[in-house]
Amino acid sequence: MNPTRRRLLLGLAALLPTAALLPRALLAEAPVPLDTVTLALHSEQGPHRLRVEVARTLPQRGQGLMDRDHLDADAGMLFLYRDEQSPRNGFWMYRTRIPLDIAFIDADGRIAAIRQMQPCDAERPGECPVTYPGVPYRAALEVNAGYFAEKGIEEGDCVSWSGSGSQCLTDVPGD
Repeated sequence: MNPTRRRLLLGLAALLPTAALLPRALLAEAPVPLDTVTLALHSEQGPHRLRVEVARTLPQRGQGLMDRDHLDADAGMLFLYRDEQSPRNGFWMYRTRIPLDIAFIDADGRIAAIRQMQPCDAERPGECPVTYPGVPYRAALEVNAGYFAEKGIEEGDCVSWSGSGSQCLTDVPGD
């Protein structure tokens, strides 16, 4: 074996033990299941309850409902933010296979905007359209397409969940 190749192989062998020091996020592991909460949407037709997954962190929000083929009729995903989000901070449907409705929820717990989003099968994220709320928001709720219209849920309706601190209603569902 020539000396250059030998040094290269020895160098690579010396690096192998350091792989154990890599953050777990860089290793190929199954995603950690998200917390779930019961959420209530208060409309003129009464409260509608959903069991939603909660995306609190940037990686959780980035993953969202990507790569899923199904969302139960009474399920959704709630995206929570510590600070109010700009009307120009939107959502995209890259690698999302399910048509969705999204409600942007203000700091008081009221639906400030509702938008519809279609799946995007583009190969690159930048080729997918972005859905902008046009209003500031503190949370966003994704559900199956048509859910809000079917249940009579509109802009101005209240959304509450345990720990939400919703200012619009005191009827918070139990978990």
